[in-house]
Amino acid sequence: MFVSVPATSANLGPGFDTLGLAINLRNEITIKPSRFFSVSTRGEGAENPHIRKNLLFMSIFNKQYHQLKGRKDNFRFEFTNRIPISRGLGSSSAVITAALTAAYVAAEERYNKRKILNLALEHESHPDNITPAVMGGFNVACVEEKKVYSKKRKVPEYLRAVLVIPNKTISTAKSRNVLPNVYRTDELVYSLSRSSFMTSLFMTESWDLLRIASKDKIHQTRRMKQMPDLFEVQKIALSSGALMSTLSGSGSTFFTLCYADDAVKIHQKLAEKFPKFRVFTKTLDNYGVTSKS
Repeated sequence: MFVSVPATSANLGPGFDTLGLAINLRNEITIKPSRFFSVSTRGEGAENPHIRKNLLFMSIFNKQYHQLKGRKDNFRFEFTNRIPISRGLGSSSAVITAALTAAYVAAEERYNKRKILNLALEHESHPDNITPAVMGGFNVACVEEKKVYSKKRKVPEYLRAVLVIPNKTISTAKSRNVLPNVYRTDELVYSLSRSSFMTSLFMTESWDLLRIASKDKIHQTRRMKQMPDLFEVQKIALSSGALMSTLSGSGSTFFTLCYADDAVKIHQKLAEKFPKFRVFTKTLDNYGVTSKS
C-alpha cells in the first residue's frame, strides 16, 4: 500500500487562510502488514527523533483506522519525506492528509477526497494548506459549519515554482503573534480586492496580472520583517521576470511563480545571492493526495 501527498504554498500574498496551491514535491508512505509495529523514516527530518517517529501521523492514522475497523492492527510504515519541515510548505497538512488517506487504504475502505478534506479540518482549522494537499492545483477555500467549501483550478504545465528555503524556521504560532488584533479598513479592502482579483486570474489563466494581485497589507510584510533577507529574495525574483513572489504560508520559504522559460534564470540569480539557502525549481501539482492498494 502506498500514499503520496504534495507540498503546498498557502496565502499566496493576500489570500490569507483561503488561497493555496500544490507543488510537485512529495512525501511518500509505504504501508505493509506486519506481525509487529515499526517505522522507518528517511529524508527531511529523519535526524530528528520526534519527527523520525512520525507521532502526528501515527496518532491520526490509529484513530481513523480504529474508527473504520473497530480494532488495531500492526503495520510497517516506511516514510520518505521530501517536504521541508516548518518552512511554510505545508508539511503538517501533508502529514494529516497522508495519515487519513493511509487509514482508509489500510482498512480497505473506499474514500473520496471531499471526505478526507473535511476529516483533515478536524486537525487543521485553516483550509488553505489542507485543500491543495488533498485536491491538487490552485484552490480557493472557506469553512462553513465545520465543513470546507472549495473550488479547484488545474495549473498549466508551462508554469514553475521556484522555492527559496532559508536555513532558519519561522514558527507559525510566533508568526501569527506579530499580526495586529485590529486592522484599518483600507488595509482590509486592499488585500480583499487583490485576493478576489488573484482568484479570477488563476481561474482565467491571466498570469501577467499576478504581480498586482499578489500584493498584501494583512500579514506578509509584517511576517517578512522577522527575516529581512526575504525582501531581497522577493525583489530579485520580481526583477528577474517572476509572475509573482510571495511568502509561502507563514514562512520562512519564499514562493515564486514564473514561466518555465524564466525559471532557470530566476533560480540561478537567487542561488547566487543566497548561497546558504536552498533553492528548488518544481512543477506544480494537479493531483493532490494519491494512493495505491
